[in-house]
Amino acid sequence: MSDIEIARKANKKPIQEVGAKLGIPSEHLLPYGHDKAKVSAEFIKSVADRPDGNLILVTAINPTPAGEGKTTTTVGLGDGLNAIGKKAAICIREASLGPNFGMKGGAAGGGYAQVVPMEDMNLHFTGDFHAITSAHNLLAAMIDNHIYWGNTLDIDVRRVAWRRVMDMNDRALRQITCSLGGVANGFPREAGFDITVASEVMAILCLAADLDDLKKRLGDMIVAYRRDRSPVYCRDIKADGAMTVLLKDAMQPNLVQTLENNPAFVHGGPFANIAHGCNSVVATKTALKLADYVVTEAGFGADLGAEKFFDIKCRKAGLSPKAVVIVATVRAMKMNGGVKKDALGTENVKAVTEGCANLGRHIENVKKFGVPLVVGINHFVTDTDAEVQAIKDYCAERGVEAILNTHWANGGEGIKETAKKVVELCEGGKAAFKPLYEDGLGLFEKIETIAKSIYRADSVTADKKIKDQLKQWEEAGYGNLPVCMAKTQYSFTTDPNWRGAPTGFDLPIREVRLSAGAGFVVAICGEIMTMPGLPKVPSAEVIGLNANGDIEGLF
Repeated sequence: MSDIEIARKANKKPIQEVGAKLGIPSEHLLPYGHDKAKVSAEFIKSVADRPDGNLILVTAINPTPAGEGKTTTTVGLGDGLNAIGKKAAICIREASLGPNFGMKGGAAGGGYAQVVPMEDMNLHFTGDFHAITSAHNLLAAMIDNHIYWGNTLDIDVRRVAWRRVMDMNDRALRQITCSLGGVANGFPREAGFDITVASEVMAILCLAADLDDLKKRLGDMIVAYRRDRSPVYCRDIKADGAMTVLLKDAMQPNLVQTLENNPAFVHGGPFANIAHGCNSVVATKTALKLADYVVTEAGFGADLGAEKFFDIKCRKAGLSPKAVVIVATVRAMKMNGGVKKDALGTENVKAVTEGCANLGRHIENVKKFGVPLVVGINHFVTDTDAEVQAIKDYCAERGVEAILNTHWANGGEGIKETAKKVVELCEGGKAAFKPLYEDGLGLFEKIETIAKSIYRADSVTADKKIKDQLKQWEEAGYGNLPVCMAKTQYSFTTDPNWRGAPTGFDLPIREVRLSAGAGFVVAICGEIMTMPGLPKVPSAEVIGLNANGDIEGLF
């Protein structure tokens, strides 16, 4: 059966029963139908003094077209922990409409390790992304309105930094000219659209502690520059209050359930390239107060996802993860070993072993953060025993256990061994989490530290104007911010086709951006698309309603 067919047959429980597993009273669940609800800010505040449970990160090797199954493993592990008698919850990101109708598909897991309602989660859900889109575009409208009515802030119309957003892949909107059509429509200028998940508002919602913090961070956003290059902030436009109103409900985490009726918080979804790629701090912290084990994930491979989870989210939110699961597949190892996608079904132990270099690099990197780890091999039916053993042997040589998981086919039952290992790691007391770099390190030095320590670049190249910009931000008081690296997810380098564990390369910094509200500096390496396009044959072509009125084609 397809993922959507499995999800449709789910025996869902009323969301109040799912909340009761975590001790959330029904009056503090704000229901959206019968199977999803928001958790009230009042309740979240009431449990703030409770001790935290154990935080477990699920990350992965660099993504390949063969697929890794990171979200599926996250969901499966949550079910697996509950299956061995632990009180566990999961925390994942919400899905963006653009990739759903493009080529990536949804973000609810797969097979028998899914979060439901799958259709709602992958479509409008509880409206959070629409609220973020509206808040973002309200600010855009108010900036142009301010310029139209006299521009008392002296904004340089050539230096409006705030683009518009929509939650859809639409390459035609990447670069536009707005305010055409005469005097009544304002001052013509170049502008453009990003996808909603790339909005700084999204990053802020996922890092803010509460509504007061949200409003302050929104006010801190830089939206334009004057002719003297001095910044204009969102609070100068007086948009932060109204934006907070639009985001009031979106700030409250969403509670749903897995196929095995275990609690799942699904909240937020910042772009894992241009932002930090993790679910919201509010959802994670709430789950930690209510469950003994909380399983969460970070976007893309560990070089982007885990590094940002550790250096941005954990640093800013005061989180201390206890264990890491690195997801790998035999198929992806073969691709890293040089096998073409159409030949992945044929046994090739040599290619698996050669491809394990990519996994080995991620193992080394995670260890640098002081968190113990286990490798989870996500099982595919074409895997042979010899290929699986090759990964296990490779990991054993590096002092790490690798465990085969069949959660896609068997749900929580198929990942119990990994769940037990994770409990062992959490209770072993060996976690000594520390970020990769100190707050006080210079911004360019932070970029160099990530490039050399995580990517294994020989050097970082950047124009003088980029280095000067970083120095100016340091002098303006932004030097203590962490760095968010924006590069391709497919490789440790900026070349998406360079798989494995490359060395002997330079990392070019094309541009730097200050996300003052979110609280990080973005270093853009190579070409990064903040508004994707649809593929030649988008998934939207096969999505529709069947004769029974059920949605088909989502995956």
